[in-house]
Amino acid sequence: MPSVLAIAAHPDDIEYVMCGTMLQLRDRGWDLHYFNVADGSRGSTQLGPVECAARRLTEAQEAARRMEATFYPPIGRDMEMAYTTELFQRVAAVVRQTKASIILTHSPVDYMEDHEFVCRLAVSAAFAHGMPNFETVPPVEPYYEPVTVYHAQPVGNRTPTGQRVRPHFWVDIEAVMDRKEAALAAHESQREWLDSSQGMDSYVQTMIDLAADSGNMSGKFKAAEGWRRREHWGFCNADDDPLREALSDLLVDDLPRDE
Repeated sequence: MPSVLAIAAHPDDIEYVMCGTMLQLRDRGWDLHYFNVADGSRGSTQLGPVECAARRLTEAQEAARRMEATFYPPIGRDMEMAYTTELFQRVAAVVRQTKASIILTHSPVDYMEDHEFVCRLAVSAAFAHGMPNFETVPPVEPYYEPVTVYHAQPVGNRTPTGQRVRPHFWVDIEAVMDRKEAALAAHESQREWLDSSQGMDSYVQTMIDLAADSGNMSGKFKAAEGWRRREHWGFCNADDDPLREALSDLLVDDLPRDE
């Protein structure tokens, strides 16, 4: 089966901005892979870091199970994401294990730096997937098939300074919203944290509202996720666009890309 890997910063990030598209691919025979780089250990006002990390690991594993995705354990801690050689090598090992032809990751500019650093790590790991002289941790053999990288929308469809961000295309996720909600609901510990830290009194409803905002921006769908394809240099062929091809009947183009 063709393979798609989602690389996100924290437990629940995939469910907020990537899960619907993944589920649409799953329904078309794609193999799903689920990887949060950070452990979620700082995401609580009630649990200590060790207990919080253990709780969030269990929740993320359950979310991946509900998505029918292969789960990869976190390799770092919240607020300690950085562009380091060690993290690069470890993320690259996961990319090579999955042999993904599509990698989904955060927007290069997002509301918090953990997201931005993980985006950079994911992009570099994708770039190095076929470099035999780049050593991963643990060692994993490279693969040489093309990899196409797509960036999700930033949280709220806005930059950190409030400008609206429009993608290359929107994917209709209305038919899988119930499964997207179920996957996010597995992260039960986030109800208290998101309410106290970010004023999200219902984290599932917040996700529904974000999907509806994306759908409204698309001009066509009730619920949507947006994607920007990264340029092909070093990753794939110039005309490779496997996400668009796989879901061609479920998407609408947004702003045209510059020629």
